[in-house]
Amino acid sequence: MFFRREKPHEPTFEERIANLRQFGIESARQTDGRVRVTRHGCAAVVEDVGKGAVKIDRTGVLMGDEIGILVNRGYQMFLRTPSGREFPALASQLKRLHAFEEDVREGLGLTSLYNLSLGTISDEHLYDRIVDRDRGQPVRPWEKKHG
Repeated sequence: MFFRREKPHEPTFEERIANLRQFGIESARQTDGRVRVTRHGCAAVVEDVGKGAVKIDRTGVLMGDEIGILVNRGYQMFLRTPSGREFPALASQLKRLHAFEEDVREGLGLTSLYNLSLGTISDEHLYDRIVDRDRGQPVRPWEKKHG
């Protein structure tokens, strides 16, 4: 029939990873089957969830060989590594990270949502005023008793 539509091509995981090269993003396969993609000091771990679909597992700034994720403390953003090291995030790092995240999403063929495109998002929110807020008057950091 001449009304028959062609089925759209659904890229495989390997095709999606190969597509990242046009954005200047390098990829390296890890031992667990996931792929670490990097560019200009930023990195992400991409996972194959089956049938060509992908999941971005961890995105952040490279700190040594670890990926530091963003933590929002209300007054400043910090980068925290899985080993527990924490450093203040610089504006230049946040700009590079935001551009990297956008390019990774576009290169992988994922939908770029409006709220994600507005700016850099953090993985954790650790505001002082949110801790213990549902249990009456919260203990403020300067009122904590050490001992």
